[in-house]
Amino acid sequence: MYDFFLEYGLFLLKAITVVVSIVIVVGIVASSRSQSQSSGRGNLQVRKMNDQFDQYRDTLREAVMTGSALKEHHKAEKKRKKTEKKAEKKQQATRKSDDPAQRRRVFVLDFDGDIKASAVDHLREAVSGVLTMARSEDEVVVRLESAGGMVHSYGLASSQLLRIRQKELPLTICVDKVAASGGYMMACVANHIVAAPFAILGSIGVVAQIPNFHRVLKKHDIDFELITAGEHKRTLTMFGENTDKGREKFREDIEDTHGLFKDFVQENRPAVPIDAVATGEVWFGSKALEQQLIDKIATSDEYLMNACEDADVYEVRFVEKKGLQERLGISIQTAFERVVGRLIEADRLKRFLG
Repeated sequence: MYDFFLEYGLFLLKAITVVVSIVIVVGIVASSRSQSQSSGRGNLQVRKMNDQFDQYRDTLREAVMTGSALKEHHKAEKKRKKTEKKAEKKQQATRKSDDPAQRRRVFVLDFDGDIKASAVDHLREAVSGVLTMARSEDEVVVRLESAGGMVHSYGLASSQLLRIRQKELPLTICVDKVAASGGYMMACVANHIVAAPFAILGSIGVVAQIPNFHRVLKKHDIDFELITAGEHKRTLTMFGENTDKGREKFREDIEDTHGLFKDFVQENRPAVPIDAVATGEVWFGSKALEQQLIDKIATSDEYLMNACEDADVYEVRFVEKKGLQERLGISIQTAFERVVGRLIEADRLKRFLG
C-alpha cells in the first residue's frame, strides 16, 4: 500500500509540473501576441444613460401594471415612438447640412481618487476623448470622490479638468461622499458644484508628517550618514538629527504650498470667503453651501436623471488593458498599495469627522 501511494504521489507531482509548464508557456505566448496586436494600452467605453433609466422604468412598469393597462400602454407607446420617428425624419430632411442644431449632450466622467490620484491616468484619456466630440452647447459632468493626497498629483488632476474649461465647455462636479483637500482642489475648477447633503467638502489646507528614529539609532549606537549638495536639499529626515533651521524651512515650504492652494481656489471660485474657509476645516453639504464652496444640494443621480429629460447623457470611461500578471493576480505591489491607501484615506476621513 505504501508503494502505491508513493508512486501515485510521484505521478501527481509530474502531472502538476506538466500542467503548470503548459500554462506558463501558453500565458507567455498569449501575452506576447496581445502585446504585438495591441495598438494602445486601453480604450474608451461609452454607455448611454438615457437607455439605462428607460430600462429601469420599463422593468418596473412590467412588474406593477395589470394586463389590460399594460397592453394599452404598449399600444400608446408604439404610437408615440412612430410619431417621434416620423417627426425626426422630417426634421433631418429639412435641416441644412451645416446646421449645428442638435440635441444637447452631457458627458459623464468618474474620478475616484486615492493618495496618489492614480485615477488621473484614466481621467486624462477620457477628457481627451470627450474634447474631440464636445460642442459648446454640451456639458461635462464629473462624479468626483476623493479625500485628497499628494499636491503634485492632484495639481495634475486639476489641470486635466482645466482643459475642459479652456475649451469653454460647461463643467459640473458632482460630489456624493467627499471632495476634500486635493479633491476640493479639483472640484473648485468647475463652473458648478453639486453635492449631496452629507458630502464632506473643504479641507483647504496642507499637512505633512514624518517620523524620526534618530534617538532610537543613537541609543543603539547606530550611525546614520546623510550627504547632500544644496543647503535645503533635505530639511527633515527620518533617521538623522533634525535641526530648528530645517524645521523652519520645512514649515515655510508648507506655508508656500498652502498659499498656492488658497490662490488656486480664489481664482476659480472668487465668491468663496477664502480666509474664512482656508483653515483646513471641512463642511457637510448644507454648511458648504453657506460658505459658497458649492452651488447646489443634490445627489449625482438626481442631477443626471434631470439631465436626461432634455439631453443625451453618455457615461464615458477609459478602460485599461490588463497584462498577464495582473489577470493572474500576481500584482502584489498594486494590491498592497491599494490597501495602504485605503487605510490612510480611512484615517483621514476619521480625522475629518472628529
